[in-house]
Amino acid sequence: MAPVKITGAIAAALSMAIISISYLICHCKSKVKKTQKSNFTRRPKNGLVGAIGNTPLIRINRLSEATGCEILGKAEFLNPGGSVKDRALKSGELAPGGIVTEGSAGSTAISLATVAPAYGCKHHVVIPDDVAIEKVRPVSITHRDHYINIARRRAAEANELASRLRKADQTDAKVLNDTNGLISNVETNQIFLSDCKGDQFENLANFYAHYEGTGPEILEQTDGNMRAFVAAAGIGGTEQNPSIKILVDPSRSGLFNKVTRGVNNTREEAKGKRLKNPFDTITEGIGSNRLTQNFLMAKLDGAFRGIDMEAVEMSRHKPALFLLKDALFLGSSSAMNCVEALMLEPLLTIGRD
Repeated sequence: MAPVKITGAIAAALSMAIISISYLICHCKSKVKKTQKSNFTRRPKNGLVGAIGNTPLIRINRLSEATGCEILGKAEFLNPGGSVKDRALKSGELAPGGIVTEGSAGSTAISLATVAPAYGCKHHVVIPDDVAIEKVRPVSITHRDHYINIARRRAAEANELASRLRKADQTDAKVLNDTNGLISNVETNQIFLSDCKGDQFENLANFYAHYEGTGPEILEQTDGNMRAFVAAAGIGGTEQNPSIKILVDPSRSGLFNKVTRGVNNTREEAKGKRLKNPFDTITEGIGSNRLTQNFLMAKLDGAFRGIDMEAVEMSRHKPALFLLKDALFLGSSSAMNCVEALMLEPLLTIGRD
């Protein structure tokens, strides 16, 4: 079958286990323009922060050949912190000398640990104990407080301190109240006087980093020839191109229902019936059952429900899909976005020559 000729592009934003990357599935004319405008410069960057953004597009050769389409990857792993999350930190919202606090599944934590010191800031990151160890190691290098389950460690330290006080027969209630914890209220007020919460879900710097940065970069690098954009929740876009924008959402996440049905949860997922831990997925860092300010800013045309097995097969068990042969070591969310982008491709070919 001859390659289908479609003017435009499908863009699928992906994150990788070892590196983070954003994919574009580009459906272009058979003769793709060889010249592209570029913001790249050979001049030295102004410190680490100056190196954020303007990441190149990479052609995924085997998938392009298999589909008859141009498939490109937005190489966000070339950001200093190794992911797209660096972009929001470039906005300058961090006050020099302050402390940035954040909870993260890994990528934002790595970006904070990388970029915050460049602003002269301290950073305090809490990571769950079930994230990939590859995400934990880069964060924990800078300080022990950027390690998994600090809450458990602090609780253990507080219990140990309280136990010592009891053994010493220090029964004064005030003394116990002031010391039954890692630090006192006075110390807390002093330490977090210039505190800045990262708040990646509600902080619109996350959205505008992509609205003003990633989106225009993609449009410039593809000469505006985009047909659609496919992404997991958390990636922003731009209004400069009327492309179809599709959300990819993992199982048990409510955002798929919000886009397709206007409500977060189905009857089976209604209050009182939902699981205590509703996210039955191996993909990290995507999906949610709450509407955040960043998500509400997104203008979406549809959504796909991501399936873990398809993502695993795409990234690990189907060499015929050529991803490994392109030296791309995909994580689960990366592969899931790629699967859904391939699902969208036939829908865009209907009615075209």
